[in-house]
Amino acid sequence: MLYKFKSKAAGDLIMLEPNGRQVLQIIGKDPAPKGIILPEEIPGAIRALEAAVAGEDAGKQSPADEAGASGQSSHAGEGVSLRQRAVPFLDMLRRCEKAQREIVWGV
Repeated sequence: MLYKFKSKAAGDLIMLEPNGRQVLQIIGKDPAPKGIILPEEIPGAIRALEAAVAGEDAGKQSPADEAGASGQSSHAGEGVSLRQRAVPFLDMLRRCEKAQREIVWGV
């Protein structure tokens, strides 16, 4: 399954099901096949997603510092981080917040 997020204030954003579900859970939305993020919910969604990204970054910083000290790359074998997956969604949220437009998926 894919999540296709749509808004009149931004281009469509497509995410694979596990990634879309993760982002929706972080912002406090039910990862149902259909849904909506209302304009008044967007500021809270932005804060929640930014906090989750910062938390993941903080968790990865300590092992990275240790690997850097030993001369090994800390990113070898790692997948795509939450930060990388969240940037397009955060951009969409910010555009929709500015335009006061909702984001829908599954419709």
